[in-house]
Amino acid sequence: MAENLPRSITTSMQFENGPAIGISNRWVDGQYCSILTPIGIVGCGIYDVVVPAEFNQALAVAQGTPESPLVDPEDLLDARIVRCTPRAESLGIQAGMSGREAVELMLQASGEVGD
Repeated sequence: MAENLPRSITTSMQFENGPAIGISNRWVDGQYCSILTPIGIVGCGIYDVVVPAEFNQALAVAQGTPESPLVDPEDLLDARIVRCTPRAESLGIQAGMSGREAVELMLQASGEVGD
């Protein structure tokens, strides 16, 4: 029975501009991952930008493929951002940049907010 339980992992991740939390959730035939910063999220394609945009949240989305899914937060680092909210764009995040670049921009902005 226990083998049918979903799996959820959180891990501390260190970047040039500070720490973030990596999250991976898996269940039968599905998964998603994200990197949570103090100011927003870099996540996989399961995330939609519509509702976060309505709430003025910073969200940048990278998208895997069925052949190469984004499963663990580390998978987001080299993945390319495909869409983001206006708040994320205001931080300099744009489609085509790497997930690592997006995380660094969010961490940089969160440090500026804290100053």
